[in-house]
Amino acid sequence: MKKIQLYNSRWDKARRAFLAKHPLCAMCQANNFINPATVVDHIIPHRLRVAKTTEELKIAQKLFWDEKNWQPLCVQHHNTTKQRMEKGNKGFGCDENGMPSDPNSHWYQQNK
Repeated sequence: MKKIQLYNSRWDKARRAFLAKHPLCAMCQANNFINPATVVDHIIPHRLRVAKTTEELKIAQKLFWDEKNWQPLCVQHHNTTKQRMEKGNKGFGCDENGMPSDPNSHWYQQNK
């Protein structure tokens, strides 16, 4: 299958137009903060880079270009909160007592 260049001039144009219409970070706004959005995030990850079949490629391209699957985010939310969400929050964060969420954390090794 032919390798696809994901982020090209077509994406850049679409991204700039989307951010012009949606200039504030959606996650900041959900927490009553106002912060400019600089990233267009795919709410449902498109997985174009790992598509192996023609059908997977079609689905991934549809997710990639579907504006209903886009959200404006600031860099901080995109690179931290969203990445944790996509990884199932495994190994990140802590509970209400300040203990690591990851049961394999080095913090728990001393108790084994």
